Amino acid sequence: MKGLILALVFALVEGQKQDLEPVFHMGKTYLYSYESIIVHGLPDRSLAMAGVRLASKVEISRVSHTDHLLQIRSPKLEEQNGFWPIDSFIPSSRLSETIAACLSHPFKFEYTEGRVGSIFAPEDCPILCTNLVRGILNMLQITIKKSQNVYELQEAGIEGICQTRYVIRDDSKNNRATISKSKDLTDCQDKAVKDLGMAYIRPCPTCPLKARNIKGTVTFTYKMKYEDSGASLMSAMSDQVYQISPFNEPNGAATMEARQELSLVGIKRPPISAPTSQLQKQGSLRYHFSGELLQMPIPLTRIKSPDLQLTETLRQLVQNNEKGANKEASAKFLQMVQLFRVATLDQIESLWLQFVNELPYRPWFLSAICAAGATDTFRFLKQKIHDEKLNIWEAAVALPLAFHFVAPNKKTLEIASTFLTCPQIQKVLMHRIIVYLGYGSMVNKYCSQALLCPNELLQPLHDLATEATSKGDAKDMSLALKAMGNAGEPASIKRILKFLPTFSSAAASLPNRIHADAVLALRKIARKDPAKVREITLQVFMDSTLAPNVRMVACVVLFETKPALPTVAALASSLLTEPSLQVASFAYSHMKTLAAGRIPQLYKLSAACNIAIKLLGPRLDRLSYRYSKVIQISDYSSQYQAGAIWRVYLMNSPSTMFPSDIITKVRGYYANTATDIIEVAFRSQSLSKLMRKQNIPFAEYDTYKTLKELGKSLLGWKELPSEDPLVSAYFKVLGQEIAFVDIDKDAIQQIMMSLTGSSDWQPVVKKVVEEVQRGISGQWTLPVMVGEMRHIVPTIAGLPLELGLCAATVAQTAADVDVNLSPPVADNFRPSQLWETKMDIHADIRPKAYFHMIAMMGINTQYFQSGFEFHAEFSANTTMKFDARINMKEKNLKIETLPCHQEVELAAVRSEVYAISRNMEEVDFEKKSQIVPRGEIPRISHQLLQTTEGSSKPGSWKQSSIPNVISKGYQKGSEEAHHNSARRRFYTHRSCKKFESLGCSTCLSLTSQNSAFLRNTYLHKLFGEFEARIILKPVHTDADIDKIQLEVQAGSEAASKIIEVSSSGSKEEGETSPYEDIRAKLKKILGIENVFTAANKTRRRTKRINREYKSADTGLWAEHSTPLLSSSSSSSAASSADGREPGNRHRKDEIRQSGKKHGSKSSSRSSSESSASSKACSSSSQEHSGDRHCSEDSEYSNQQANPPVYQLLFKPVDEQDTGQEILNISISSSSANDEDVSRAMSQPKFLGDSKPPILAAVLRAIYRNRQQTGLQLVLYTDTQPKKWRIQMFGSSITGPSRWKLCADASVINYQKVSGSLKWGKDCQDYQIATQIATGQFAAYPAMQMKLEWLKVPSIIRTTARWFYSFLPGAAYVLGFSQRQQHGPSHQATLVMALTSPRTCDVVFKMPELTIYDTAISLPLPVPSHPGATIATLPSSDWKVFSQATFSILESLKGLCTVFQNKITTFNSVEFNYSMPANCYHVLVQDCSPELKFLVMVKRLEESADLIAINVRLASHEVDMYVSNGLIQLKINGVQAPRDLPYTSNSAASMLISSEKKGLTLKAPDYGIDELYYDGHRLEVQVAFWMAGKTCGICGKYDAEVEREYRTPSGYLAKDAVSFGHSWIISEDPCAGACKLQRKLVKSEKPVSFEKTAAKCFSVEPVLRCVKGCSATQTVPVSVGFHCVPADSALSLDGQPRLDQKSEDAVSSVSAHTACSCQQQACPA
Repeated sequence: MKGLILALVFALVEGQKQDLEPVFHMGKTYLYSYESIIVHGLPDRSLAMAGVRLASKVEISRVSHTDHLLQIRSPKLEEQNGFWPIDSFIPSSRLSETIAACLSHPFKFEYTEGRVGSIFAPEDCPILCTNLVRGILNMLQITIKKSQNVYELQEAGIEGICQTRYVIRDDSKNNRATISKSKDLTDCQDKAVKDLGMAYIRPCPTCPLKARNIKGTVTFTYKMKYEDSGASLMSAMSDQVYQISPFNEPNGAATMEARQELSLVGIKRPPISAPTSQLQKQGSLRYHFSGELLQMPIPLTRIKSPDLQLTETLRQLVQNNEKGANKEASAKFLQMVQLFRVATLDQIESLWLQFVNELPYRPWFLSAICAAGATDTFRFLKQKIHDEKLNIWEAAVALPLAFHFVAPNKKTLEIASTFLTCPQIQKVLMHRIIVYLGYGSMVNKYCSQALLCPNELLQPLHDLATEATSKGDAKDMSLALKAMGNAGEPASIKRILKFLPTFSSAAASLPNRIHADAVLALRKIARKDPAKVREITLQVFMDSTLAPNVRMVACVVLFETKPALPTVAALASSLLTEPSLQVASFAYSHMKTLAAGRIPQLYKLSAACNIAIKLLGPRLDRLSYRYSKVIQISDYSSQYQAGAIWRVYLMNSPSTMFPSDIITKVRGYYANTATDIIEVAFRSQSLSKLMRKQNIPFAEYDTYKTLKELGKSLLGWKELPSEDPLVSAYFKVLGQEIAFVDIDKDAIQQIMMSLTGSSDWQPVVKKVVEEVQRGISGQWTLPVMVGEMRHIVPTIAGLPLELGLCAATVAQTAADVDVNLSPPVADNFRPSQLWETKMDIHADIRPKAYFHMIAMMGINTQYFQSGFEFHAEFSANTTMKFDARINMKEKNLKIETLPCHQEVELAAVRSEVYAISRNMEEVDFEKKSQIVPRGEIPRISHQLLQTTEGSSKPGSWKQSSIPNVISKGYQKGSEEAHHNSARRRFYTHRSCKKFESLGCSTCLSLTSQNSAFLRNTYLHKLFGEFEARIILKPVHTDADIDKIQLEVQAGSEAASKIIEVSSSGSKEEGETSPYEDIRAKLKKILGIENVFTAANKTRRRTKRINREYKSADTGLWAEHSTPLLSSSSSSSAASSADGREPGNRHRKDEIRQSGKKHGSKSSSRSSSESSASSKACSSSSQEHSGDRHCSEDSEYSNQQANPPVYQLLFKPVDEQDTGQEILNISISSSSANDEDVSRAMSQPKFLGDSKPPILAAVLRAIYRNRQQTGLQLVLYTDTQPKKWRIQMFGSSITGPSRWKLCADASVINYQKVSGSLKWGKDCQDYQIATQIATGQFAAYPAMQMKLEWLKVPSIIRTTARWFYSFLPGAAYVLGFSQRQQHGPSHQATLVMALTSPRTCDVVFKMPELTIYDTAISLPLPVPSHPGATIATLPSSDWKVFSQATFSILESLKGLCTVFQNKITTFNSVEFNYSMPANCYHVLVQDCSPELKFLVMVKRLEESADLIAINVRLASHEVDMYVSNGLIQLKINGVQAPRDLPYTSNSAASMLISSEKKGLTLKAPDYGIDELYYDGHRLEVQVAFWMAGKTCGICGKYDAEVEREYRTPSGYLAKDAVSFGHSWIISEDPCAGACKLQRKLVKSEKPVSFEKTAAKCFSVEPVLRCVKGCSATQTVPVSVGFHCVPADSALSLDGQPRLDQKSEDAVSSVSAHTACSCQQQACPA
């Protein structure tokens, strides 16, 4: 038993794990060798790399139970730059000495049970050195769990608190253990990271880790030796890898690899000496950010004396800029920004005094001050604005930049608050707006970093809101709301709710735009408190008393909170009963666009909207663009984890036909972040007032007073509130509103008064002309730092890994413009005098733009830099130096400029990536290596990329997306070039286009060297060098060009100008020309006879080709040796396509046999065709380009009942065939169309034979020997009653050249437009023709556009090839269907058929592909059969194009019709209503504050079909009625004479005339475009600017069809009868014929309300006979009742107002419609 117990004891001791935490014994010093290496590169080791290596000796001693000392000795820093292993690490002795100095003192740290505690360092020790110590101590951080060998935990380290996995392998036999731990640096609970300049980039915390483009991991391996006294750390190794993939490509990632090794060398007795100086606590093991933030991601700068360095840098910067060294200037500018960040206020002030009066230095100084963003620079700017040292425009540019770049902290916020109260800021409205909005943005940035946002920061904005509310200042209210919106703090919610009527009754009187601004102010708050904002916006959206645009804005903000499915479903269900179609359409459209989105961050919202819209019927989807919509275009690449959304919110108001509020925004998504890039909004209100005739005194007319009195008799009626014209806009960048403007009538007058001292436009024009005449001279420079973004994480070595980017742009303009007017501007100047002046302009304008971006990945500290540096540049430089003479009277323009004298770089794009190594001890000796090694690399000839001419066998659409018309030779050449270039590192290409006649040439130069030959990723393409340049350089000619001249002459002198130019360049200038006739001279000069002679030969050759077609296969696929016209295009295409396609040879024979059988006439549509169609399909004659070929599928035969839309045939309007519907299985259409196209390409008539030219233009180069070269252009027009035609001819002004340009366009019967463009030798080398025709497509009116090309240059073919390859994908994205279908190889046809007023079908046919879609919604209704009864339609010659435009415009106007008992309102709502006889109804009246007109109608008692009307306009009362079968007209009670038309003489005109069988009244200034009356029918058409401003039976004209039955009080009537009765005008029962009046009634039925007896009264009056009359006719109407307890004192005595009471019940009562008044008591 004793032995057993002893064995168990030994086993227990043996099984217990030793303590593995490293132990340092007191009195001993542990000597370690330490080495850390950091290398930056791509996974391909053949490319350049950059790295650093730090080697040293490390001594560790324990001085107490927890305190330890660490001493670093002999640190050596080495740099590597270049290609490993050729370029190895090189020691940097001077930098090593600098680092050794800061590490010379020992460091103290707390260490207990393997965990590092606080770290202590000398007070003056730089943070960099302390972080290096942290890197060493991080290797000592070990957390041991004695009971487990494999475990995970959150462990603190230099990178923060991250998830760590431990694996322990114990070798107990040798008393050794190996500990491995690894960390996922993307899975950290509290990560050490610093982001600068990314306050406006929103991360997505719920996005998966794979969406992150920066991934990192670190592993540690410890070798421990344990003894009875504890474990000793023998060695430690760590490896860290960061993978950075800017484009989220798996194979396109740059890497940072860091490695540490700590090895025990020995142990010695004497401990480390105690530090002599006091050590300061420097925090824990967590990396400390401080010193490295000073160094921007730009080349290293050693800062010694900031003031002197700033002076020198500024001078060098301006010098470089003047020399055109843009890259050096931008680098110096960024260096200035960095220097300003460390300069003191006194140093900045001293520098300002030195350069304040030197204009070239001033913009650079101010821009750098703003970009620095330091406390002193911000304070300096405030002081200068306060002292008025900056002008208005300098301050306007500086303020938004300063508020954007300033670092938000307590000091800068305190300075920013003083901006708000600065008197100089308050004086200028623009500055005040910028400052308040900028302050809100500063608060937002500060509070996004701070744990708690103090309310004191928001107090200035809250005070502004309170003050604006008390004063009723709408502009300040808007400013306060926008500033609080920029701040985006939930503490402002209570203030914002005070501006919303839903939560504050006092806000109901505020303008609608203030309500909208209040809702928009919640957008950024939603990011911090989405639940609260969601609750608020949902309530606002449900509040139907608010204006529609306010509710729509609430819908926008609601969806930005990303609501869950229950909220979205609740919103969708509310749309089923939504009374406002504007709001319903907007919300439905918004949900539909969200449901179609593919952005991962919006997946849940998209899914919720996709489900919710299924609750709604298709009714809302069919609404036109008269209703509010949301348009969205978005795309997202899952491969690259990047996407963007462009969204447009179109918000219509009831008072406009077009959107009154437009908000458009672009949002970008990258990896797991989102950014609002830009947002622009426009808001308009009552702009129609500005377009109408002004100064009409409506309030002084009798109609105004009549309508005021009439309103008293209509219960509850009141005019609409007055709205002043207003245009407002705001502009947001990165989610921050930086500016907004409100332009109303007062603002316009203030601007005019400030400019000229007068509110009249004429002095303004005179002022502008005088300023122009003074000329412009000066130089303007605007440098701006576009942005600075930095992402910094620590490495295990204690050095920072930075991804940084900063960019600067410079815009410059130098101008010297002199303008002379003849005659000069006189005191009595009138704008019309400008048409009689001569203007001479001498201009020398030199605009330049430059953009420079620097990006860095690597170590970036103020001591040294190592990593990759990317530079991207864009420059644009041009010079516009010219003399111009404008003679308005003689219609002449002449511009002269100098030719090219030297090579000029117009634009250039350059980028380069280097591996760099810099240190502050050797700033001027940086190490920089190109990524790709240079060598003897053969260049690729640019000839490989040129087009290979010639035709070859066409391929199948399934094999290639390139049409057959493009030769395979080109494809092969391109593929070979790409195949060869894929294995090469260097590419260069240069192409030039010479303009010898102008003495210049334009060249495009491309040079590229990158690492894509290793891996074809975007990152490898970026890593290298790229340059693209557009160069303008002179062309050497025999004679020097003196000047280049452009002259344009219009009018009757055009022909003389061409003759004059020709004579001036002729050698026979002194001789008498044999052509005395001007037309003959002009024809000879232009070489017109040669053109038409060649055209006749072409037509004869074409006829011969057509005759020989049956025996010779010469299609358009053949070589373009002879130009074939379209008359044979289809047949030749069929023979060529089918004959050359493998396996389709038998089809060619069938088609030819069919062609022989049916002949060449219209027999292709005969019955014999249909009988043979099952075998050979249909056919066509030789002149039919629209051959119908065999379908590949039998299901598409012409016997099908409902053939697909792409098989239907377009029939022109002039085609007489009225046969059955014809299938068009082929590509083209009818023969008549193709003949017209062919005629358009070769019409022989020359307009110059009978017409003089109306325009002549000459572009010429004038040589020093007075010779001329160049081009001349002549324009002819011929307008006739049924057609018009235009011709344009261009030719060289030198005689021998036969190059010509001919353009011809004609319109025939306004049903067909055809045109052609020819150019080349006598206009015969290249030809393009087009035709637009109207006709029928199936049973629908349609328009066809056809394009035919016979031969075009290679550049056009190349462009078409790109378009053709791109088109299928674009069509798929847009939802179009596609079908492979062969047709004419040189023809494209687009057919648009109007299937309904709001939908159309589209078929786009190309040589090998047909794209089509049906029922496409149109933005505006297009009447398919235009022509309203009252419309004055154009003549029959305009039945197509002009009438279509006319019909669309007419459809926008409101039309109300009364015929018998049928009434159609302005909103196209139809209802039946029988008017009580002899009672006037308000049909339509102006309900705006102007009260311009009133139209009343009544039914005559003698006939149910006859009506009479009374119209009130201005001081006119017009009566139209029928008497004795004739229409009578009375004006102001007097019978009008028979000699119509009648015209009024008031300020606003009125015209009454006879038309058809009735009378028309036109008063457009009043809003009545046309009123037609014939006794039985009445039609009223109002202008579209009256939308939302009418009332009466015709409705409000606001498109809200669900709320059409509105009574005068605004109450929604239950049926059409009660609606019509509500607009009856009561009369004196004794004096008038109408014996009806409206009264409140009591329900006669016993009612039990809320389980108690009640009495109920109607909330709206019901029609009743007057007292003393009895009803002879009644009609039931539905009425709402308000119920009260039976014992209530409420009664009908005194006719109380119950329309505002609640509606408790609905019941049917009898309304009187006719009365008998035998007992009526009337005074004698």
